[in-house]
Amino acid sequence: MEKLKTLLSKCKCGVYLEVNKHRDSYESAAEILDDAEGYECPPKIAPEVKQRMIETDTIITLQFYPDTPIGFYEIWHYDLDMVLNEALKCLGNRGRL
Repeated sequence: MEKLKTLLSKCKCGVYLEVNKHRDSYESAAEILDDAEGYECPPKIAPEVKQRMIETDTIITLQFYPDTPIGFYEIWHYDLDMVLNEALKCLGNRGRL
């Protein structure tokens, strides 16, 4: 809970967390991930993370707007703790080359 609180405190705009939304429409994680590859800006998912998402049929998406309502980060994962770690890492690395 502390990581989520930290993320919320660092974002000036919205934070959106979705867990297993694909199950609402009776789709598998594999189907959603295949569809995502056709997006104009597909999410970058490490192959081993994608494989675990399929194996566990779990998709966690976190979209957050740290500075403005138009600039955001989006992370897809199978593990909530890991998605929060990645989000905080993104915020910690902003402004660095």
